[in-house]
Amino acid sequence: MPVQPNIIQVAWQQAESHLREVRTKVFIEEQCVPPDLEWDELDESARHLLVMNNASEPIACARLLNNGSIGRMAVLKDWRGLGVGSALLKTAIELQQKQGAKIITLSAQLHAIAFYEKAGFAVSGQPYLDANIPHVDMLLTLEKNQFFSL
Repeated sequence: MPVQPNIIQVAWQQAESHLREVRTKVFIEEQCVPPDLEWDELDESARHLLVMNNASEPIACARLLNNGSIGRMAVLKDWRGLGVGSALLKTAIELQQKQGAKIITLSAQLHAIAFYEKAGFAVSGQPYLDANIPHVDMLLTLEKNQFFSL
């Protein structure tokens, strides 16, 4: 049964330690992304989503940029397959739409293409390496009054 995650919108300055905890475990430790590629100047000005479990521990996150991009989406391994990622993506899409985005973009690791396609994203380019991991650009064109049922 899918869990009902507690998703909150946070600023980097308010939740940096929690955001770093999730992204370090997923990207730096699990996927071997070099730390100097994971952390950048966009974090401070971006909006972030943070998912907490019932024990108030961080279990997932995503970063929303003002250009309609969703990035740095990460779910801790023990929480994958429980609906946390789908709920997080749905919330990210809704927030970008509320900010006026007509097109939402993201860079997906190849293994995650089907996950994003379920939400309506389409591949929009050729695969490329980012942090030595194969990625592809994807986009979602929003229509007026569009709702998602992930």
